[in-house]
Amino acid sequence: MSHETQAQMFDSMSHALSNRESDALLKSAKAEGLKKCDDVLRAFAECSSGRTISMAWACRDHHKALRSCLAEYTSEEAMTKRRKEYLSSNRSKSGDRMV
Repeated sequence: MSHETQAQMFDSMSHALSNRESDALLKSAKAEGLKKCDDVLRAFAECSSGRTISMAWACRDHHKALRSCLAEYTSEEAMTKRRKEYLSSNRSKSGDRMV
């Protein structure tokens, strides 16, 4: 699928959701990511503990690992999948919107 087609599809899906629904989906994605990436988050926190400026280079690998782990849940692709699942399951069943 071309980038333009993906952008059009994303744009139409984002308009299909209210701001409240979009915010709730993003919030749940972030919460799930933090929960599932807890071990990576802890490793980064341990590395950065007691450091100030040196954290930027001393914990670079931990930070990259954390960003990569969280991206599995909050990237555009992951959020598009989450929106599709929400639209197909929640709205088709009840016709209600997420509150």
